[in-house]
Amino acid sequence: MKIKVINPNTTWEMTKGIEHAAKSVARTDTEIIAVSPAMGPVSIESYYDEYLAIPGVIQEVQKGAHEGIDAYVIACYGDPGLQAAREVTQAPVIGIAEALMYMASMLAARFSIVTVLPRIKTMLEELVSSYGMDHRIVNVRTTPMCVLDFERDPEAGMRMLAEEGRRAIVEDHAEAILLGCAGMAEFANNLEKELGVPVIDGVVAAVKFAEAIVDLGKTTSKLKTYLPPEKKAFIGMLSSFGSK
Repeated sequence: MKIKVINPNTTWEMTKGIEHAAKSVARTDTEIIAVSPAMGPVSIESYYDEYLAIPGVIQEVQKGAHEGIDAYVIACYGDPGLQAAREVTQAPVIGIAEALMYMASMLAARFSIVTVLPRIKTMLEELVSSYGMDHRIVNVRTTPMCVLDFERDPEAGMRMLAEEGRRAIVEDHAEAILLGCAGMAEFANNLEKELGVPVIDGVVAAVKFAEAIVDLGKTTSKLKTYLPPEKKAFIGMLSSFGSK
């Protein structure tokens, strides 16, 4: 099968790290195609960034119709464009935050998210609520590091994640730690060894769910909510998204 892993930001170094994480757990008969959109922000750390990343994500999903893609993974913890992406394809579309929360709920009763800048906390709390996980997520913990700081200084990134992970276990009584950024994938295994609880990365969780859904022959329901978008014209810089 072919799984297209879309990093919604345009930093290819981060995309390569996401690709490595995806390939590390994919089956030998699964082809991972990791991409960044042709347009969008270099990192996603605000509502502004997230919303402006969505057109690029949609473009990559639309291109997948001609690439033989069996499933898509949106590799950003805000799951930007997830619902819209499901409208433009029948193939399964998995968001890493959604996959991560579902997987964690099967492994631990309560868990905390450790993520990037403090400004992201409310965004993630709202996301948790939208997935009905308020009663399972005990805290969203932040670090002073930007998304790309984890690429530039992985040693500091590991230290920050370990510190917040330990606090989550002691202060939040978290029984598992969820890594709240696709760029944190490389830290999961070492953190799990250090902290002694499940530490889960969303990229690997989403890839395994995607494989399972494709194996079961399931596709996105087109009964009502995820019907293709209504045919209409778009103007200006969004004209390419209109009906052909």
